[in-house]
Amino acid sequence: MLHSRTKQAAEHLGERMKQAGAKLAASTAQPLLPWHAWASAAQYGVDFAQRSVIFWDTLRQRGNNFIEHERQGLPPLLHFEYEMVMDGRWQDRPVNYALLRIVPPDGVQVDARRRPYVIIDPRGGHGPGIGGSKNDSEVGVALRAGHPVYFVIFFRDPEPGQTLLDVCNAERQFLRRVRELHPDAPKPAIVGNCQGGWSAMMLAATSPDDTGPVVVVGAPMSYWGGAWNDDGGDNPMRYAGGLLGGTWLASLTSDLGAGKFDGAWLVQNFENLNPANTFWDKYYHLFAHADTEPKRFLEFERWWGGYFLLGREEIEWITQNLFVGNRLWAGKDGGTPAAFDLRDIKVPIVLFASLGDNITPPQQAFNWVADVYGSTEEIKARGQVIVGLMHKDIGHLGIFVSGSVAKKEHAQIVSTLKSIEALPAGLYGMEIEERKPAHGEPFYDVSFAPLRLEDIAARLNRYQREDELPFEAVKGLSELNQRAYELAGRPLVQALATESGASLARAFHPLRLQRWAVSDLNPWLWWLAPAAQAAKARRQPLAPDHPLRQLESTVSDMTSASLDAGRAMRDALSETAFFQLYGNLFSFWNPDQECVDDAQAQPADPRELPFVRQALARMEQGGYAQALARVAFLMAHQDEPLPLTRLHLAHDLLEDYQEFLPAMPIEEVRRIAGEQEIIARYEPEMAIATLPALLARRKDRERLLTLLERVLADRRVQKIHPSPKQKEVLACIRRALGPKKA
Repeated sequence: MLHSRTKQAAEHLGERMKQAGAKLAASTAQPLLPWHAWASAAQYGVDFAQRSVIFWDTLRQRGNNFIEHERQGLPPLLHFEYEMVMDGRWQDRPVNYALLRIVPPDGVQVDARRRPYVIIDPRGGHGPGIGGSKNDSEVGVALRAGHPVYFVIFFRDPEPGQTLLDVCNAERQFLRRVRELHPDAPKPAIVGNCQGGWSAMMLAATSPDDTGPVVVVGAPMSYWGGAWNDDGGDNPMRYAGGLLGGTWLASLTSDLGAGKFDGAWLVQNFENLNPANTFWDKYYHLFAHADTEPKRFLEFERWWGGYFLLGREEIEWITQNLFVGNRLWAGKDGGTPAAFDLRDIKVPIVLFASLGDNITPPQQAFNWVADVYGSTEEIKARGQVIVGLMHKDIGHLGIFVSGSVAKKEHAQIVSTLKSIEALPAGLYGMEIEERKPAHGEPFYDVSFAPLRLEDIAARLNRYQREDELPFEAVKGLSELNQRAYELAGRPLVQALATESGASLARAFHPLRLQRWAVSDLNPWLWWLAPAAQAAKARRQPLAPDHPLRQLESTVSDMTSASLDAGRAMRDALSETAFFQLYGNLFSFWNPDQECVDDAQAQPADPRELPFVRQALARMEQGGYAQALARVAFLMAHQDEPLPLTRLHLAHDLLEDYQEFLPAMPIEEVRRIAGEQEIIARYEPEMAIATLPALLARRKDRERLLTLLERVLADRRVQKIHPSPKQKEVLACIRRALGPKKA
């Protein structure tokens, strides 16, 4: 593997260097006369000097913005106006969280009777606001669709002793408050971004009666997963815990911070993932476009440079139970029964991930489904609806901040959420096809393709998740190191740590230092602002295709390529070291039974699955609701993508023929439909033959047959031509239930 990755890194570096050289050769194909060459060099020198002054002045403004934002207490950087609804700092168990109501901008009308949206931003070192940082964002698309929008924020400093369970309880209170404000609306939809995703899942599991559909965006749920393969890059963050010796460093950092963990360390981990962008690309892009780029650069850096703190209890719970322990999906909390179980979630779940995300790869976003449910049949039997949406190439931050993603994926999620609730139980892939008419705005066709969990798990995990087994050894070694630190190191560190020393260490963290050092606090930079004003007033820009500008761009491309090659080598060496170390340790380990290969854990014949056997054993048990659900599946178009128009038609039919439908909660309807689908799929003939046992009363048989006749006679249904198989099934159902009374 190391040889393959090294070879790829060298080939990519050579190819990029070759492209840069060809670009430079094309730009200098026409030689200049000596006088023209000197004049051209002089012009470039003026342009270079002016851009340099503007570049450094932009960094000075970044430093000033950083200082001012710190003085204000790091308020949320939302593009929209907002008002406080609830403040978690005043609850019985105080937490540094609060609930905001987004005020609709001028020209936007929201309907209080429509489903409210509650958006939870990640607490991964940065501050809140990424889900509403611009007009085209999760907040913006929900507001323009007429939905009330609420935003869960957090403050810079944690409350003393607060835990993740305290935060979950506070968010439950927020959710109940939203329901009180919108009594005539459907249950609120919860949108969780990144680490806010597992917060949303915890919330849905603990408050199933107050929660509507859950949308999980770029959220790590199965922390050991990743794209371990021979012909591409990997996800280096999943190896960090093992290579650092486990969770004890987070505890040490918290103790040095007088009980507070500095989120700047988490941000630094993100920046180290891409050294080329961190140390060169973003700064060169600012320098090359000094006339137009500063505004966008400063807006993003204002959010990126806001560093928040976590309490010792919070970061230890996160690292021990999630990052290293991987206990979220198992429903365990430090070895004891947790207060939540993901199987308690009864509302539809939408999972949005990207193949270009190296922080939360698709394996971490989706593998938990296979861990929790085990099979497609269990998803159906439990009445759960899970919809997966995959972007092809967007990066981690782009999932939240990209305007194109907001207009396409987020907008379609909002517009189809009601239809998603109407889906039968099962696993689906959401497909969005863009249509571009000759005139007018583009529009999108949405469909939902039924999927098999077993196929998706095999497709995402090339080695059937055997590469996750060494993480069991990481967890064991981490627990050993953590215990050793708590016994031998923590008493000494806590005795030496002080609040003033912790504040000083945070101020001189490299990410903060590089900002306030280039600001008006630095007396040596008194000349920079006037010089930048003079440079802008006398600006003499050169065209981007100028030969010397092309030479500058070529040098930048080569520098970026070299840094990328270094990153590829670093990641390859780290990955190899991880598997050499923990792969060998695991060979001496005694893994738990839950680590058995999926191929051995699952029976070869799906009929032997527990939920299939239970459903088939109850084939003759039930009543009108079970019979109706069974007939609905038997008469449906089988295993084909469900277009949105079909779902809308189904919703309209349910409304029009409500008198023939049993009155029960939608969660119970999905559970019954899922179980009856299993029966009808594996035993279609017996499913029809046992219908009379479910409809013992003649009145119920007539009710069902009447419903069938009216639906089939409906003009909207007649436009969907039935297949020969559907006609045959209908005839069998009529024979089984007998002739309808005139």
